[in-house]
Amino acid sequence: MDARQILQKYYEYANAGDWDRWCDLFAEDQVMDEQLAGHIEGLEVLRSMMKGMGTMYRVFRNEPVHFLVDGEKAAAVSHLTAVSASGEPIEAEVMNFFRIVDGKIAYMANYHDTVPFQVLSQD
Repeated sequence: MDARQILQKYYEYANAGDWDRWCDLFAEDQVMDEQLAGHIEGLEVLRSMMKGMGTMYRVFRNEPVHFLVDGEKAAAVSHLTAVSASGEPIEAEVMNFFRIVDGKIAYMANYHDTVPFQVLSQD
């Protein structure tokens, strides 16, 4: 897969709640700077963390709006619509930066307003 296809699959798998296939898009030594979860290193750590997504959200949709791809660097602008486990709505604009090496996501960082996610601490 090329970088654009990897980005498309990233959102397709997330929106389907297919976190195993979503994790398969990442390199074994991946590094992620996730605005809520912090700094995450290694695919197995990421897989373990993602097992909780089904209980954290009743609904989770992250719809891409724009992709920018330049060699191994890529960015995606998206709109996230979710419902927390307790039923609270979440709406946020998101910007993700990716570095894709040998067909896998080696690095990812996401940026968004954290205020809409404060309802997660109430669950």
